[in-house]
Amino acid sequence: QLQASGGGLVRAGGSLRLSCAASKFTLSLYGVGWFRQAPGKEREFVAAISRSGNGLKYSDSVEGRFSISRDNAKNTVNLQMNSLKPEDTAVYYCASLALMYDSTFSDATAYPYWGQGTLVTVSS
Repeated sequence: QLQASGGGLVRAGGSLRLSCAASKFTLSLYGVGWFRQAPGKEREFVAAISRSGNGLKYSDSVEGRFSISRDNAKNTVNLQMNSLKPEDTAVYYCASLALMYDSTFSDATAYPYWGQGTLVTVSS
C-alpha cells in the first residue's frame, strides 16, 4: 500500500514537501510517479523517479520548481514543491510500477499501485 502525505494550505510562492510511504513492500524496487488532479480536470503527470533514483522526469509545468527524490532508509519518495502557484492546487497522488520506461513514466494507466491522495491548496 502507498500513503501520500504532506499536503496543506500554502500561499503562492511558498513550499510544501509531499511524502509517499510504502507499507508491505520495498519502494526502492519500484519506479514512482506523482500525479495530480484539480477539480474538474483530468489527472495529470507531475514527476517520476526510476528505481535507481537516477532517472528523473518532470512535467513542463513544474520543471525547475519541484524536485522528486528517494529516501530509501525511510522507504519513501518525496516531492519538494517550491515557488508554488495557485494553479498547483490539486489532489496529489503517488503511484508505483515495477518497470519504468520513457514511453510510460507519464502515463497514469501504466501504474498499477496508487496511494489515496493528499490535497494541496495554494492561495493567491
